[in-house]
Amino acid sequence: MQLPFPLVEEPDAISLEKGRKMFVGSNADFLKGVVAMSGLPGDDRIEVCFAGRSNVGKSSLINALTGRKGLARASNTPGRTQEINYFTLADSHYLVDLPGYGFANAPLPVIEKWQKLLKQYLSGRVSLRRAFVLVDSRHGVKKVDEEIMSLLDSSAVTFQVVMTKADKVKDVDREKILEQVRTALSKHPAAFPEIVLTSSEKGWGLPTLRALIANLK
Repeated sequence: MQLPFPLVEEPDAISLEKGRKMFVGSNADFLKGVVAMSGLPGDDRIEVCFAGRSNVGKSSLINALTGRKGLARASNTPGRTQEINYFTLADSHYLVDLPGYGFANAPLPVIEKWQKLLKQYLSGRVSLRRAFVLVDSRHGVKKVDEEIMSLLDSSAVTFQVVMTKADKVKDVDREKILEQVRTALSKHPAAFPEIVLTSSEKGWGLPTLRALIANLK
């Protein structure tokens, strides 16, 4: 019997090469930071977004995917980066870095403004093909992750969980965390039925994630 929400299988060689060509080198570049819906670029490209709570390793993952260490910059203070950051991938895709959520140090008006912008973006971006929700392999799905998943459900945006920092967890503990994640995902109709396991430091899962994004239609 197959587990619900299995780990994604490695793509074929053609898909892997398509992903490599899209991400590596000068094909990936920073476009702009957006603080209001009016600042969004045109919706003429396939778009994916990365969402994750503060300190989940989102900037590290983007840098590792593109092979450019300084492309995405992590804020020294979690929750202070409030822009939606757009990156171009070749001439066909946008990768969108959403501000980290679950921050405790940001002022309430800042949090409310960010939540409003997030809801507007997720419900109104017609070119958005998939959201990748990053979950720390050491901790599993937390309440703030459940909140973003519920928002994606209500916005009818398909989301796929990407487990980060998988190298920081022993195999036996990783299986326990995966079981917890699968249980959490079973409650969300917008959840894509496969999980991606990654390590920015070790390179685990990066070719697979590149291929998934490159082959979205």
